[in-house]
Amino acid sequence: MDNNKTYRISELNAELGTSGDTLRYYEKIGLLNNVARTPGGIRFYTQKDVSSLRFILRAKSMNFTLDEIKQLLLFREAPQNSRVEVRELTRQKLNAIENKAKELETLRKEISLLLNLCDCADEGCPIIEGIDQS
Repeated sequence: MDNNKTYRISELNAELGTSGDTLRYYEKIGLLNNVARTPGGIRFYTQKDVSSLRFILRAKSMNFTLDEIKQLLLFREAPQNSRVEVRELTRQKLNAIENKAKELETLRKEISLLLNLCDCADEGCPIIEGIDQS
């Protein structure tokens, strides 16, 4: 993308795979600030906005919440002064992901067991019975 070019919502949607509703929502909650508008109210985005959007989308793919991304965007303005905070936020995110991975592994084993019981059952439904017992 050209550094001086501005982009309409439809161009960003095509480029980044977002939607107009998403872009407007990000602006509403303060993830995107000072989005320029034409006198007619049409939004246009700068290269800085595009960079912020790429950052937001990447952080989302890393499972950061929108509130956490808002913090990261603030830290992004002065990363050398925010290393401790960014490291702690990231450490908390990693712990949450590791805990979720353990939960998912337990769930995988439980569902696998239910499927195996179902394959071996002659009557009834061990899956329904197993869910019913929880």
